[in-house]
Amino acid sequence: MIDSTRLAAAYESCARDGRGHYENFPVGSLLLPAHMRKHVAAVYAFARAADDFADEGDRNAGERLELLDGWAARLRQAVSGAESDRALRTGEPEHAREIFLALGASIRECSLPVELLEDLLSAFRQDVTVTRYATWTEVLDYCRRSAKPVGRLVLRIAGYRQPSLDLWSDAICTALQLTNFWQDFGVDYRRGRVYLPLEEQRAHGAREEDLAAGAMGSPWQHALIAATARTRRLFDEGRPLCDALRGRLRFELRATWLGGTRILDRLDASGFETAAFRPTLGAADIPWFAWQMLMWAPTRTAFAQRTRSS
Repeated sequence: MIDSTRLAAAYESCARDGRGHYENFPVGSLLLPAHMRKHVAAVYAFARAADDFADEGDRNAGERLELLDGWAARLRQAVSGAESDRALRTGEPEHAREIFLALGASIRECSLPVELLEDLLSAFRQDVTVTRYATWTEVLDYCRRSAKPVGRLVLRIAGYRQPSLDLWSDAICTALQLTNFWQDFGVDYRRGRVYLPLEEQRAHGAREEDLAAGAMGSPWQHALIAATARTRRLFDEGRPLCDALRGRLRFELRATWLGGTRILDRLDASGFETAAFRPTLGAADIPWFAWQMLMWAPTRTAFAQRTRSS
């Protein structure tokens, strides 16, 4: 039996990880239902640390993979309900035990599928070993493990387990992941990664030699325009989810959907000069968000789904 005071402190430690970070996880959002926040924070802290392992610039690939392997071992122990007796490895966060104490409790309380957490670790391992993608199929397979688990975990925490909701969530989360790729295109390139697949580059005559010379040029801009159009279609495909849920989570999802499409709008307006420009959202966007939330028109598909599940 876990002491309730220790568990509450562990959840608070996880919540601190999410403050001040913009992620696809709705950590700390006032729109997120209160009963979900500690569980979302636990999942976020787990994923945030693993993502940091994959991106650790001063460690070689082997050391990063070892950290991820250790994180997977801690996850297996948390699932069993036992507290970890593993010694803290150099590079792991000092509150690793608290993360897994909270995560294990959330897995049991919310019946979270452990394979979704394992998928996240698989994607982080891929970030260590893969820096280029040949096809959209490869990119979308990465998103299957890096993005889709996020939405499905949030739905499980909220108590939803309908396949149709999962599919809409998959579309939105994939769109958010792709938006992040185009938003961080220049940052990722400087880190040695290009997520825009080679087949899209070749279709528009885009060459990495131009990026190396510091010039995006129209071929890269046209390739990113095509990638953005694909991303918008995914946002549209998943939009019914924003209306199919109940309560405050519905508004959280609407805000998330609007934020992703707003970033795409900023990319369009910039002419996709993402080598030197990273579009972001800030306080100046609040009036726009408020107006869009007020004027939001639910989709018929979502209305039908809500009627069937009522």
